[in-house]
Amino acid sequence: MSASDCFLGVDGGGTKTRFALIDGEGRLLAQAQHGTTYHPQIGLDGVREILRSGMEQVLLGAGAQGDAIRYAFFGLPAYGEDSEATAKLQAIPRDLLGHDRYACDNDMVCGWAGSLACADGINIVAGTGSIGYGQRQGYAARAGGWGEAFSDEGSAYWIAAQGLNAYSRMSDGRLPKGPLHAVFNEELGLGNDLDICARVYGEQALSRGDFAKLSLLVAKAAHLGDANAMNIYTQAGDELAQIADSLRRALDFGAGETVPLSYSGGAFSAGELLLAPFKQALHLACPTFELRSPIHEPHYGAALYAAKLSRRSNHA
Repeated sequence: MSASDCFLGVDGGGTKTRFALIDGEGRLLAQAQHGTTYHPQIGLDGVREILRSGMEQVLLGAGAQGDAIRYAFFGLPAYGEDSEATAKLQAIPRDLLGHDRYACDNDMVCGWAGSLACADGINIVAGTGSIGYGQRQGYAARAGGWGEAFSDEGSAYWIAAQGLNAYSRMSDGRLPKGPLHAVFNEELGLGNDLDICARVYGEQALSRGDFAKLSLLVAKAAHLGDANAMNIYTQAGDELAQIADSLRRALDFGAGETVPLSYSGGAFSAGELLLAPFKQALHLACPTFELRSPIHEPHYGAALYAAKLSRRSNHA
């Protein structure tokens, strides 16, 4: 493989970071997966190490040298949400690549680029956090993604938090006990309901990503017929549809114009439990939303976007 033959895509996230290396024809040459690049959790040095390790792995897997990367795109969680940290995140790839042929943005861009193959439209990410991003006729917009403390509605973290709220209410008798209560006790090995506090607040408290995985217990309870768990997913679908509709307006889609919309992120692994209320809420918000299954995974989308940005810079 000669120099300047491939494009690197990096899809960072609150739980994992995935890397893809593709050639000029879009063929996947190598891919890798490492830990989170959420800098508030692991620090900027942690981000640098994850990026270095992943890049080394895909280059090794493709039998390529670093100078083979014609252009790279890094989608990083929390990018753009802290001006000082963003400037430092922006600089990290330059040291690793040894050149300036790259771009950085929030990881939301990777979801859009993969799901819609870089075409105009909107993508909703519901992973550890939630956010929406879209492009139309050269304009871009984002919505949501303000962090789990007061936003990230419809995300796996949000679903988990709502599930824990329902659990506490069931334990107190403020809600009738449903399957959700038993599922949490069994899966977390709780002998006493209040022991759950140590799992959330204690010395060995769950990480942000592991906390979000509690959403799987809410999904299990919903499949067992727990009405409160099912209602959490109904609310999640409605929240995500609100994010999508705000982007439809921000991108100025016209009346009657088809609005291509796709989705990505681990919360959607719940399948129709989340997709069904999401579809219903989208239709109520705007009947011209056209929900499309994702075409590619976000890390591959990031590499496609790197190729697109490279062509754009060459024509500039």
